[in-house]
Amino acid sequence: MSVPLYEAKAELFRLLGHPVRIRVLELLQVRSMQVRELLAEIEVEATGLSQHLAVLRRSGMVTAQREGSTVVYALAGGGVAELLRAARELLTQKLSGQNELLGELLAEKLDSGAR
Repeated sequence: MSVPLYEAKAELFRLLGHPVRIRVLELLQVRSMQVRELLAEIEVEATGLSQHLAVLRRSGMVTAQREGSTVVYALAGGGVAELLRAARELLTQKLSGQNELLGELLAEKLDSGAR
């Protein structure tokens, strides 16, 4: 029995619902990285990072390639970077709207104080 598309999408967003996973994806958007490099950039214990990387790997969002004794992680495809860009765009629009509202509130406060 297949899962409805809306449930599959919800599962994808649940998967992305942890700040460490988002940070890993953002870093890997710039370049492939070894675990020690990711640890240097993210405030998380090695075991926690390992668990998050495993989730991202199982979901197909990142790939892992062994180079000697180290493992190098990379984004699995352009779709992940596209999703991160879309999230940034949505947040920018949301915050822009909040700035406009703040400006209106401040202007209203100034107008009422001038009376």
